[in-house]
Amino acid sequence: MTSIGIIGAGQIGSAIARALANNGIPATIANSRGPKSLQDFLSEVGPAITGNTVADVAAKDIVFVAVNWSRLPELFATLPDFNGRIVVDANNPIEAPLFKPVDLGGVASSEVVAGLARGAKLVKAFNHLQPQLLSGDPQAEGGKRVLFYSGDDVAAKGEVGALIDQLGFAGIDLGSLAIGARLVQFPGGPLPALNLVKFG
Repeated sequence: MTSIGIIGAGQIGSAIARALANNGIPATIANSRGPKSLQDFLSEVGPAITGNTVADVAAKDIVFVAVNWSRLPELFATLPDFNGRIVVDANNPIEAPLFKPVDLGGVASSEVVAGLARGAKLVKAFNHLQPQLLSGDPQAEGGKRVLFYSGDDVAAKGEVGALIDQLGFAGIDLGSLAIGARLVQFPGGPLPALNLVKFG
C-alpha cells in the first residue's frame, strides 16, 4: 500500500489530513514543533492519521508539503534526495499576516519547489481550494468538487489523480508544471479559490 506523509499542520496540511481521514486513508503528519504538539489534532481527526517527525514523514511514498513559503528552502535543505518519490506541492508564494506576493521573476512557484525538492517527482495540487472545502464533502450541487493537478511526470500525476478520485473529488489534469502550476498559483493564476463542480 502506498504510504502518505504530510509536512505542515497549518490550515492546508490539516485539511488534507482530514480529507484522508474522512475516507479512512492512513497518513502521517509532521510539523516543525514535533509530534507532541499535534496530539489534540490527532485525537480529533481519528486513528487514520498519526504524528511523527519531519524526517519520517519525508520518507513516505507520497509526501504533501504545505508550509510557509519562506520556510521551504530550509525544509528541503534538511531532507535527503527523494529518489523518485512523489512530492505534492500544496504551497502558494504568499504568507500571512501581510499576504504580500513573493516576486519569483516570472517562474512558476512549483518550478521553484521542484528545484528545491531534490530527486522528487513533483505534482502541484491541493493548493487552490479553501481549507474548509478541501476537508468537507466533495459531493456538491449534484456533482463532484473539482481539484486541479499538474506535473511533468505522467506516472506521478496518475498516482495523485487516483488519490484525488479516491477522496471523492473530480480531478482535472492541467498539464505540465510550467503551464498548469501557473494556472492554480495564488496570487496570479486564474483558478485559485474557484469552487467548481463537475457533473457526470
